[in-house]
Amino acid sequence: MAKTTTVPLRYTAYVISIAGLLVTLPLALWLDGWYALPLIFAALVALGTWDLFQRPHTVRRNYPIMANFRYLFEAVGPEIRQYFIQSDTEERPFSREQRSIVYQRAKDVLDKRPFGSQLQMYEEGFEWINHSLAPTDIQDSDFRIEIGRNCEKPYKASVFNISAMSFGSLSANAILSLNTGARKGGFYHDTGEGSISRYHRQPGGDLVWEIGSGYFGCRNPDGSFNPERFQANATLDQVKMIELKLSQGAKPGHGGILPGAKVTPEIAEARGVDAGEDCVSPASHSAFSTPIEMLEFIDRLRDLSGGKPVGFKLAIGHPWEWFAIVKAMLKTGRKPDFIVVDGGEGGTGAAPLEFINRLGMPMTEALVLVHNTLVGTHLREDIAIGAAGKITSAFNIARTLALGADWCNAARGYMFALGCIQAMNCHTGRCPSGVATQDPRRGEKLDVPLKSERVYNFHRNTLDALQNLLQASGLKHPSELGPEHIIRRVSKTEVHSYMDLFPFLEPGALLEGKTGLDLYDKYWHDAEPGSFNPPEFILNLRETKLR
Repeated sequence: MAKTTTVPLRYTAYVISIAGLLVTLPLALWLDGWYALPLIFAALVALGTWDLFQRPHTVRRNYPIMANFRYLFEAVGPEIRQYFIQSDTEERPFSREQRSIVYQRAKDVLDKRPFGSQLQMYEEGFEWINHSLAPTDIQDSDFRIEIGRNCEKPYKASVFNISAMSFGSLSANAILSLNTGARKGGFYHDTGEGSISRYHRQPGGDLVWEIGSGYFGCRNPDGSFNPERFQANATLDQVKMIELKLSQGAKPGHGGILPGAKVTPEIAEARGVDAGEDCVSPASHSAFSTPIEMLEFIDRLRDLSGGKPVGFKLAIGHPWEWFAIVKAMLKTGRKPDFIVVDGGEGGTGAAPLEFINRLGMPMTEALVLVHNTLVGTHLREDIAIGAAGKITSAFNIARTLALGADWCNAARGYMFALGCIQAMNCHTGRCPSGVATQDPRRGEKLDVPLKSERVYNFHRNTLDALQNLLQASGLKHPSELGPEHIIRRVSKTEVHSYMDLFPFLEPGALLEGKTGLDLYDKYWHDAEPGSFNPPEFILNLRETKLR
């Protein structure tokens, strides 16, 4: 087939650039001050020529110059959608309305709205809290929950705290601001698995020290657990609780690596690793491999810490693994002081798309499962429950407590208080607000005195809003919230309370085998306290696929 000799229409921009260069170059030589035009056209010709001869991108070879606009618009697409296209209530992942309420409360400015709700109240999924004709009068919004009541050093935590975000994922000034705000507001700051850095220590705010599979801050050179180093950090007055991380909502069951190029001397100091070397978080712990061993490890941590509350954080996956942990508690009598349920909604941790979108149980279902299991085994009174998953408002807190939590944590909400604009660049180091970056040129622009005050304001104003909700509902404390208080629309003509939508077990029902629920009936009986392995019938199902 003979090749055509005409210039394709898709080369128009390239041809115009060549023509423009040929026309403007003599003018620039003839007339003073005309140099800009030929330089512009020359740059376009160079770009078009490169597009034609490069090989990786076919679109650029077929559409020289013009194809680059496609990549430009693709690059700024999220910003265009966020600022010019999305509605105030579209959550991707947080709506403009959700972010705005955090910004306003953090800045301590008017957070009222005129002219009624923008939400679609007759659409499926709309939720609200019922009010009372006998409202109460609550004198103080500093709501507390005691954790570790059987410990030597129990801790009275705020019902709203800063969730796990490591120094390394957040900048030094972000950590300083969060901890300074926590100290002023009297709430805790979870260190994340990156351990306790100098920026956590300097302000002196309450810390929950998270211990991950890398045992950062308490590790041997080979990555195994070091009890002496753990004890040195755990006995610090600033550390109020110890949290063993089994998994996190952003990437459950997935390890992590901080490349050596990002392991600065300050990060290396906090984590107990060598600067400039890859910093690895394995997918699983080396200190234990069974539920019973895990509980023994928790007891060991409690002893080494001097009697401080010790618990664990997890995102729920296979139900039999969770049941195995609870059965291990019943068999050994060893119990954590608290459990933090991390929802599969993800968080600040960057992860593959499949992990963010499709892995791990969302917070609502996970929280109900954990709460029910503990109630059904008479363990709930001894174990406090925290929960995290897209919590930015007082209503988010109320609905979470109504499902069974004792307190809530938030990560991204407090990032918004620091000035995060949801640029979605957390994993690139190019955070425009200086929050999620290790680039000192960006992070140092974050003003610590100002941002710490906004962290404090956000916490205080959110709890003030929770106080107002509780008063309007006729309640005196968040602990009184129950599933009967939250209502969800399930169709245009039908609504139900959480009490009717979610199963809630009676105390001891699981031990008595009286749940009447498939999930518990199917997996509880066969779960083994000495192993995370699947039940035999699950293994048999897998075997059938191999034949």
